[in-house]
Amino acid sequence: MSDTPSSKSAKKPSLTSMRRSARSFALQALYQWQMAGQPVNEIDAQFRVDNDMSKTDVQLFSELLRGVATRKTELDGQYEPFLDRALSELDPIELTVLRIGAYELIHRLEVPYPVAINESVELAKKFGATESHRYVNGILDKLAQRVRMAEIKAKSSR
Repeated sequence: MSDTPSSKSAKKPSLTSMRRSARSFALQALYQWQMAGQPVNEIDAQFRVDNDMSKTDVQLFSELLRGVATRKTELDGQYEPFLDRALSELDPIELTVLRIGAYELIHRLEVPYPVAINESVELAKKFGATESHRYVNGILDKLAQRVRMAEIKAKSSR
């Protein structure tokens, strides 16, 4: 046996894992933006310096950070009708996850709606309260029914 690293450990990360990493960093950066009110440009730069983003889709990270911050009011208005409480009563992590999911459903049409929802659910499982992933799933599923109706109908008619 040789002492060389296995091909698995030297393997380039998959696009899926790079995007998952981007969403995770975006959630953390947006949480920081939401809580501290620090400018998005500073947070973006700070995350790039302070974190190893070699296995991250940095372009997606930046798009999510800037897109969610810029369109916060629009995104909140899209899913707010489906909430069972006031927006101000949402846990900050749930709120940030919902914003990321809504952004992807509305502005990243190349991402299939089940993927956008599932990725948000995974963020809620990793960072949110115990049952927040179920709440996020329900809200984003209702939003998808409204903003991705053609895609949902096409998928169900196959």
